[in-house]
Parts: sequence; C-alpha cells; structure tokens
Amino acid sequence: MEIEERQPVLTGLTSQGPSGRRPSVAKYVLIGLVAGSVVLGGVLVLLPSQRPTAAPPASGPAARAATAVGAGVPAALPDLVALIGDHEAHLRVHPRDERSWAVLGAAYVEQGRRTATPAYFPKAEQALRTSLETKPKGNVTAVEGLAALANARNDFRTGRKWAEEALKLAPKRWTAYPLLIDSCSGLGDYKASRSALEKLQGLHHGPPVLAEAAQVYWDRGWREDAVASLADAAAAATAPAERATWLAQTGRLSWERGDREESLRYYEAALSIDPDQHGALAGQGRALAALGRSAEALRAYQTALAQEPDPRYALELGELYETLGARDAAQTQYALLRERVRTDAAAGVDNELVLGLFEADHGDPEEAVRLLREEWARQPGVAVADALGWALHRAEEDEEALKFATTATDKTKGGGVRSALYVYHRGQIERELGLLAPARRHLAESLQINPYFSPVLAPQARQDLAALGEPPAEPPPEPKDETPAEPEGAAGPPGTAVNPASPASPASPASPASPANPANPVNPVNPAAPRATRRPRPQASASAPASVPAPAPAPRRTASH
Repeated sequence: MEIEERQPVLTGLTSQGPSGRRPSVAKYVLIGLVAGSVVLGGVLVLLPSQRPTAAPPASGPAARAATAVGAGVPAALPDLVALIGDHEAHLRVHPRDERSWAVLGAAYVEQGRRTATPAYFPKAEQALRTSLETKPKGNVTAVEGLAALANARNDFRTGRKWAEEALKLAPKRWTAYPLLIDSCSGLGDYKASRSALEKLQGLHHGPPVLAEAAQVYWDRGWREDAVASLADAAAAATAPAERATWLAQTGRLSWERGDREESLRYYEAALSIDPDQHGALAGQGRALAALGRSAEALRAYQTALAQEPDPRYALELGELYETLGARDAAQTQYALLRERVRTDAAAGVDNELVLGLFEADHGDPEEAVRLLREEWARQPGVAVADALGWALHRAEEDEEALKFATTATDKTKGGGVRSALYVYHRGQIERELGLLAPARRHLAESLQINPYFSPVLAPQARQDLAALGEPPAEPPPEPKDETPAEPEGAAGPPGTAVNPASPASPASPASPASPANPANPVNPVNPAAPRATRRPRPQASASAPASVPAPAPAPRRTASH
C-alpha cells in the first residue's frame, strides 16, 4: 500500500528521539549578509483545518506550539518536538490525513533549521509530498511547507517558485509572503522583496510582519528603521521564544553596526529568555572576541557549535583561534566545516557560499572561483557577488573581481546593503589594482560601518589604510600666465604665449609612468597609479598574543537613509 511505504517518515524521529538530547557536533559570517540574513526564515505556520477531524488533539506543549505557529511566530524547541510527536502518533492511525502530513513536514523543516540538523529535511520533503499526493489540488499548507523547505536549504529559486504557487492558490493568505520575501532577498531581487512586503503589510500586522520589514529595511540600507521595527516586534511578542528570537535578531543588527556592547546585551537577553537560541550564543562569541574577552568568546562558540553545528560558526571559531596563534585548533574547525558542508549537501542543503569563502581565504582560491561561479549562475544574490569577487581577487583575477565587488556594494545594483565585509573586499581589490583613492575610501568606510567586523580582517584594514597614508593635498592653482604677447611675426597666432615648460614641448621629459620608463609599469586600470604589490593574506603566528585586544573604534558616521 502506497501510504504504508511512507511510514519510515515516522520511524526516523519520534517524540522520544531528539527531545532528550542535543544534536551531535558535526557555517560562517558573511557575508550577511545571505545568508543570514533571513529574519523569519520559514517559521512553521498552521492555519485552521478545513476538516475538523484531521488535526490530532493537542494539549500542553503541543498546544503552545500550535498557538505560536498559528500566529506565524517561532515556537519553543521543546514545544515543537511535542507537536511533532503528536502528529507522528496521529498519522499512524490516520495515514490519509493530508493536512497533518503537511503540518508534520513543516514542523520537520523548522526543527532542522533551528538546530542546523539537515537530517530532518528529507523527512520533511517526504511528508510534504505525501500530503500533496493525498490532496493534489488546493493544498496550500503543503505548498508553503515546500517553499519553507527550499529556503531552509538555501535553494531560493525553488523557494520562490513554491511561494508564488501558494499565492496563486490563496492570494489573500498572508503566510506565503514572508517565504516569498526571503527567497527574493536570497536571489538579490530586492525590488520584488519590497513589493511583497507592501502586500504583506496590507494583509496582516504584528510581530512577524515587523520582523520581516526589518530585514527588508536593512537590505535597503535603512539601518535605524530596521532596528526600530525589530524593537517593536520584540515589544509586541507574547511568548518567550518569540521575544527571544526578535531580541537575537536585534543583536545581529547591532553587531553589523559595530555596537559591541549593545549587541552583547541583546544576545544575553535573548538567551536568558530562551536558552535554545543557539545563534545568539555564536553572536555572543563574536561580540566577546571584539571586546577582548577571548576565553569567554571561545566557550560561547564551542557551546553554539555543540548545540547547532552550523558551518559558519566553525569558520568564525577557526579564525578566532588563528588570531590567538592556535593554528592546530583552527585547522580542526576548518575540517569540521568541510565535513558539515558534505553532510548538509547530502540532505540537499546548498552551502557553496560558505565553502567558497573558506576556500578563498584558507584553501584553494581557484576551487573557490569554480564553486562561486556555479552559485552565481544558480542564484545571483549580493552575498554571492561579494564572495565571487573576493575569490577572483585571491586567484589574482582583479579586473573581473572588481566588477563583482562593485555589484555587491553599489546601491544602484546591490539594493543598498551596507556591509563592512563587502566594502573591505572592494577596497582591497582596488588597492591591488592601484586605485588608491577609492581603496583608501572603502577601507575607511568598512571600519566606519563596523570597526570590529572580523578579528582577522579589521586589523588588516587598519594596517593597509595606514600604509596608504593621507590623501594627497590639492595642488595649488597654477599662476596666471602674464607673459606679454609676442611681437608680430613671432611663432603662433597674435596674442599667443609660448610656454617652454608645456608638455607639448620637445624638451619635455618622458613621464615616469610611460613606456619609456620600464621600471615603472603602467597600471592597466589606472595608468597614473602603480600596481600595488600583491601579498598573501597574513596568517596568525605561533607567537601571537593570548588575547584579542579590542581595536580603537574609528569615527562613525551617523547612518541615514
């Protein structure tokens, strides 16, 4: 019997499975920002069943989870496990209940996303497709679940397809719009994400809409609006897990602005409310490292990885170890990152962006270029443009690298995202090409956006900015030529003065940047500037200090729209 062949969906995870233990130890900051950058991230949503007998009876933790997800907000992990257990038990008795299959699949998606355990995703896909096979027409809950699953796998093109399909089935159903916004943002289609937000705001109000608006505002460069919107979401939250989620997201935005102390306070507040906010633990590590509290930062990262083995965290922790001179420990984290990417790929998760950034800085830049070119062909978002530009730079293809770095940082192309990492990458590419004025400007801007954006790269930005020195002073105005006119009969038309120092004069010496002077080669992009000497990215030495001193903050400009 067909439905009996699908029963393994229920045997792989029961309510007694992961509920009593943490996932075993098995991803990386960008970026930002794409990845990561998703606020709602496909939160499980339940709507009232059209068949009253379909849903299993719920009480206690399962009821709380149903209430939370029914309102479009995050559920506490223990409550989510209880909800999964109730639906598994119900489906053993009612295997033709298409809505419970859809709810179970969506719950698997959320559990896998929240715990960075991709083994839940194949279970989710099987449950959601079983729901669609049981009810092929008008099954909006299953279609939304497939959109959330694709977004959780970082497959934003497929996520957009399913979200748009859900809206065709139910145009006034607001729960599909956050999924569409997330997928459009992942593809770099910020115009479409803004349009979707406007429609969402016309259909629904409340914390999940405020949180989704915050991400769209941030992508436009409206940093104050983004933080204010998230603060409103946290204030309006009615459940601990919901409030903790929005506080953790506010901590992330504070970190992106370079506010170490404020970011740490938000992360600590989120964890005090909901200890299962594992991303807040990694955020704590980031802020503590910037504050020079290295031992605490290491513990926070290690705990985050033990509970949510995200390859981004492994890369961040590895680079922190490098700054402390612990090269062997860093290599252990890098090996963990590679293993997690392989494991995630087996479950259909696309982590090529993280792997490409890792290979560019710590592995094979040529391999990074190959990976990221393929990723750009699949989903050309701003984060991928930045990573591909940086990989091309590391592979010494700087002219092409600058094109992608410009795409990632140009407001007319990138949607307005203000990222210290993206601007730093562009500045370093320009420095290599001898474009010294824009390189100086962009390296300085990266430190203005966030003076602590990386324990490795922020000090490098300061060092290179100091080496570039102050911009040259404006040349004094040339004195007015008051040479009397030559008498009639002199060379040139009447009233024209002959300037023997003119570059057109045969006696003019050859320019030092001309082919006549091979000791100073011409820069192919800026002939007036010499090409900067390429040097490998510095690695931490064994004699590095045992702590990370907090760098002095650079002057910050008041952010504006």
